[in-house]
Amino acid sequence: MLRVAAFLLATLSGVATVSVARTPVSYTHEIEQWRADRVALLTAPDGWLSLIGLEWLKEGANRVGSAADNDIVLKAGPAHLGTVTLAADGSTQIVLASGSGATVDGKPVESAALIDDMHAAPGAAPTTVRFGQAGFYMIERDGRKALRVKDADAEPRREFSGIDYFPIDPSWRIEADWVPFVPAHELQIGSVIGTIDTVKVPGKAVFHRDGHTLELLPYQEEPGGELFFVLADRTSGRETYGAARFLYATLPAGGLDKPGKLVLDFNQAYNPPCAFTPFATCPLAPPENRLDVAVTAGEKKYAGGHH
Repeated sequence: MLRVAAFLLATLSGVATVSVARTPVSYTHEIEQWRADRVALLTAPDGWLSLIGLEWLKEGANRVGSAADNDIVLKAGPAHLGTVTLAADGSTQIVLASGSGATVDGKPVESAALIDDMHAAPGAAPTTVRFGQAGFYMIERDGRKALRVKDADAEPRREFSGIDYFPIDPSWRIEADWVPFVPAHELQIGSVIGTIDTVKVPGKAVFHRDGHTLELLPYQEEPGGELFFVLADRTSGRETYGAARFLYATLPAGGLDKPGKLVLDFNQAYNPPCAFTPFATCPLAPPENRLDVAVTAGEKKYAGGHH
């Protein structure tokens, strides 16, 4: 995920102080670059703004295409693309209609197995079906499978109105204490589609702000990856997106199993995909990560949002 270079920070009585090793000017530049990289990913031809559908599959045959007589009606593509068959054991196959012009992983085949995002090989993408500048791949959520459909010419991408931010504030770049959990705790994370995932929490970040002692629980999306925080605060639903904002942090220098320090840079708190599209499946901030302060840093609510 998007990162910016770290700079030294000291914390005194809950108020962060910028080290002389980095000037506020250089820090501002780093956050501005982080924002630019973030927008570039968001608005890429296959970024989150290109989503035009999230189509749940039923067991058996699912006829797919843009014509109204299909079981799954796409907003782009040929009238009759083909048939996606979901077997009782979860395996999925697509048979392309003659003349559809579609490809599977770049190849003009008649049929192919579809591998979803949860069962693709480590570092590999799920099977992608493309037709013109649009396409889809399969996702699995809580045992259910769906087609995530994207189109480079999607209206949200064409009409993207930019992101609003709180002013860059170095005091929101906070050095927190890392308190490990040995063994790891479990945390339940709900989602906007009603699923609940249980994740492993390796520890907690503890910090001070505005007279409060605050804690945040992270998890790792992949083994060895950065710490991922799904959080809410007193700006949520008002100035910021109500369901959650996301934040990443690099691992503590001494490792996850030892007490240490880590940096929480709330200037990099950002909106989940669900703030921009109704076709994403984002996690919700758990009660444990709802901060009793107003985090006036990072991304604000998207003015062009669907809700």
